[in-house]
Amino acid sequence: MKKSFLTLAIGFFAASIAIAQPTGAPTSPNFNAATSKLFGDNQAFSATMELQTTDPEKGDALTMPGKISFDSGKSRFEMDMAEMKSSRISPAQAAQMKQMGMSAIVTIGRPDKKNSYLIYPGLQSYVEMPMQDAEASASPNDYKIQMTELGKETVDGHPCVKNQVIVTDKQSNTNQFITWNATDLKNFPVRVQVAGESKPTTMSFKNVSFDKPAATQFDPPAGYTKYDSIMAMMRDQMMKQMGGMFSH
Repeated sequence: MKKSFLTLAIGFFAASIAIAQPTGAPTSPNFNAATSKLFGDNQAFSATMELQTTDPEKGDALTMPGKISFDSGKSRFEMDMAEMKSSRISPAQAAQMKQMGMSAIVTIGRPDKKNSYLIYPGLQSYVEMPMQDAEASASPNDYKIQMTELGKETVDGHPCVKNQVIVTDKQSNTNQFITWNATDLKNFPVRVQVAGESKPTTMSFKNVSFDKPAATQFDPPAGYTKYDSIMAMMRDQMMKQMGGMFSH
């Protein structure tokens, strides 16, 4: 439970899968019902986000900037792998991904449709993937949240209350976080740190807007080619590239 919740809680950490497999792709992240508890009444927002995580045992470090949009369980995250800083990916690998049209990635989670989408704007293609049943059917009411104030700090100019947060599911499994809730931003957590894990992970949010994101942000673009798997998409792209080589 704890490991899977970590992936869900930080939402976008799954993007790091692409580091180890330059020709692979991240699984679609899901800002699910459990994660939404961390944002309280702020169930519609957009922001720039930076994720930082380290693995002390392997000496790996990852910094991933991007943009998030969220609306009542629906999530969208935009990232560019060329902007990622990692000890496990070289500039040459990042350049290769950009050349292949796979650097820019958009992930969309749609629990209401029990689907998630992995979109490659450079390829004008996307992969539709079904969500796990438990993940898609979970409700925020399935989780309880307990907050304990640890003190007050200023983060990026925002006066914040630093809290210890414990999220508990129906099976009494608990997960702990440290949040910095900005009192001038409707108590939005401008920083979230996963507590009690071997890999320190922090999400930082800036340029927070509480305007409701457009509904079109949570659907694949019209006219993009749909695939049922990443392998099928990669196979098709390779055939197109080989066809282009032989046509010259």
